[in-house]
Amino acid sequence: MSASQTPGRRPRPTATGALSMHDLLASCAAAAAVSTPPRAPEPAPRTTAVTVRDHREAA
Repeated sequence: MSASQTPGRRPRPTATGALSMHDLLASCAAAAAVSTPPRAPEPAPRTTAVTVRDHREAA
């Protein structure tokens, strides 16, 4: 008697439309890339640097 004919055990169902793990992971990565919105642009840095001339004029 083989393992698949052991009483009390059902045979494993076979997948008819099976995907490889590589294809499954690739499809998940593609779905995540498509559904993720682009990042917002970073704000422009403030240009409040004080120059040497500004210090002299203030004095």
